[in-house]
Amino acid sequence: MLDQPTSIRTGEELDSKKLSDYLASRIEGASSTISIQQFPSGYSNLTYLVKAGEQEYILRRPPFGANIKSAHDMEREYKVLSLLQKAAFTKVPEPVLFCDDENIIATKFYLMKRVNGVILRNRVPKGITIEPATFNQLSKSAIDQLVQLHQLDIKSTGLDKLGKAEGYVQRQVEGWIKRYFNAQTDDLKEMNEAAEWMSKNIPATSSISFIHNDYKYDNLVLDPENLTNIKAILDWEMATVGDPLMDLGTTLAYWAEPTDSDALKPFNLTWMPGNMLRKEMVDYYAEKSGNNLKDIIFYYVFGSFKVGVICQQIYHRYKQGHTQDPRFAMLIHVIKACGENARKAITNLKI
Repeated sequence: MLDQPTSIRTGEELDSKKLSDYLASRIEGASSTISIQQFPSGYSNLTYLVKAGEQEYILRRPPFGANIKSAHDMEREYKVLSLLQKAAFTKVPEPVLFCDDENIIATKFYLMKRVNGVILRNRVPKGITIEPATFNQLSKSAIDQLVQLHQLDIKSTGLDKLGKAEGYVQRQVEGWIKRYFNAQTDDLKEMNEAAEWMSKNIPATSSISFIHNDYKYDNLVLDPENLTNIKAILDWEMATVGDPLMDLGTTLAYWAEPTDSDALKPFNLTWMPGNMLRKEMVDYYAEKSGNNLKDIIFYYVFGSFKVGVICQQIYHRYKQGHTQDPRFAMLIHVIKACGENARKAITNLKI
């Protein structure tokens, strides 16, 4: 039922002796002997379960061989959790320590307390049945938490220091378009047209918030006794200060519906009966936040393009032979589906 680690992948082992000694000297109650298991890795930072004495912790570190420091900044991610906790945002794991000594496990890392619960990935976990009414309430709970995050006072909490709000949307549009063409492998008309349309239709920013930037079901830890209760939100590595509707747009892009391409459905279980549709999500967010969503088409198109670019970058590495993971061969279909959803939104002016 609970999200469980697996055996550690070859080449992704940690030096358990050095790590044990380090933790024993810094964490009260931690023994000099620890056990380490790795959680199923996605496409970014690596996550391990560390058992030290009676305590369970989560260790986060950059991928092996990663050279994009800004994308794998462990100190920043630790600071995000710390500031959110100080801001009384309770839906984050408790940060424990940050280590900048690369002699311990050959890279910087941080530790946080483990939050046990259910994580919905590409299928319903074994032993669990989720009724449509539960999915409906869960989709509302997900938006409730996103609204709560977006309504934090970023100045009084210090969260405003974690990003540059001015010009955020413009920088994001230009940056993701550049990333796409730098990694382009196929001439996809829909992605090209979305890039051109976004450049010409950037809306004025009406509000600034602290945003997660990767908010979807598989980054939520759910209460096993009540799956509509979100215990914690994970993976804050892309969190920053910016337009909250950019956050919502990315969530909507991941929010696959029953009629969407099957290529998009492994990202979320949002296509299963009971979940709100994207239009309902938008209406519910508008009701709860009070924000003006008149330009939501732009934000959804941006989100779809962004998800497509993330997949394009991974697919490019696969085509170049830098990774042999067979999952990556299928990403071209996800990129095409993202471009098609963006095209439909632009053409029909609805999500």
